[in-house]
Amino acid sequence: MLRTARTAKKADAERQATRLPIDTILVGDCIDHMNSLPAGSVDLIFADPPYNLQLEQGLTRPDQSRVDAVDDDWDKFDSFAHYDQFTRAWMSAAKRVLKPDGAMWVIGSYHNIFRVGTALQDLGFWMLNDVIWRKANPMPNFRGTRFTNAHETLIWAAKSQKSRVTFNYEAMKLANDDTQMRSDWLFPICTGSERLKDEDDGKLHPTQKPEALLFRILNATTKPGDIVLDPFFGTGTTGAVARKLGRHFIGIEREPDYIAGARQRIATIRPGVFEALQSVTPKRKETRIPFGSLVEQGVLDVGTQLFDAGRRYSAMVRADGSLVSGPHQGSIHRVGALVQGAESCNGWTFWHHEQSGRMEPIDTLRADIRQKLDLLSA
Repeated sequence: MLRTARTAKKADAERQATRLPIDTILVGDCIDHMNSLPAGSVDLIFADPPYNLQLEQGLTRPDQSRVDAVDDDWDKFDSFAHYDQFTRAWMSAAKRVLKPDGAMWVIGSYHNIFRVGTALQDLGFWMLNDVIWRKANPMPNFRGTRFTNAHETLIWAAKSQKSRVTFNYEAMKLANDDTQMRSDWLFPICTGSERLKDEDDGKLHPTQKPEALLFRILNATTKPGDIVLDPFFGTGTTGAVARKLGRHFIGIEREPDYIAGARQRIATIRPGVFEALQSVTPKRKETRIPFGSLVEQGVLDVGTQLFDAGRRYSAMVRADGSLVSGPHQGSIHRVGALVQGAESCNGWTFWHHEQSGRMEPIDTLRADIRQKLDLLSA
């Protein structure tokens, strides 16, 4: 924990040295502002670009009342070629400001997401996932001429194939009741008190995203202290969630009403407590503790009998850190696999020792040693 805090402080000092406009909304064109930022300076980009919905006529309900759809000038383009040119321009600027191990999320609908995906690949981004945001409360298809459009698509892409992006796999699995997080996410659209309103009590922004969506994205693919850039900041959902989760944001927006709403919204949010924002340490980054260390340090005595949870199999601990079980001998993993006739085995969770009359997996002993080492090195 102390090492993590020091790392975050060091990162803050580096940001001050480069004078990044963190926790700020930059007013104006996103391409111009991104081109003015230092290259390789942000950890993640979340982009909610214009969808180019091509609405030639207003939408109406069966009672002829008007649907508050997206008909703003910022969503209008002369042609697909014009939209593609715009997409490649902002993506090129975005790629330049990403760190080598950075990544980008882009959200869109069927109107634009396929063109967006093509541009991403053409520009050298490396596709990681496409995620379906399934809306719990989608707008109906009032005319009854198509399926109800009940989802949007997000693309998660690394800056390059060599990028080692942040993915808090264990945290996502814990959040999903110890089951791997899937790529189809169910969230309601933004409604109620979360929806920002204009002076006429209408929607301040027609496509304001729910905070729950950004919460999962930032929790999954950033660390506390990371910088998240949103080039289409709108009413500031990315900034609001970043502040709650202890991340820094840089927002870019040109519409004055959206900027005013975003600033007011973010100003009311208290930053999260650092200790509460930490995720579980990925197993691949934990301090490596070989089984032999448990024997060397006297945590397990030579000759100790280990068992599986159901006491069907047993094995004896030898002085060199190997196990022997009948004709089988070798590492905790190899012997665990051999006694079961299995291809492989995680010996740390398969083998148990008796502790105060209870059977405990030997992985708990490794965790105790790791915690002591981490405290000593903090």
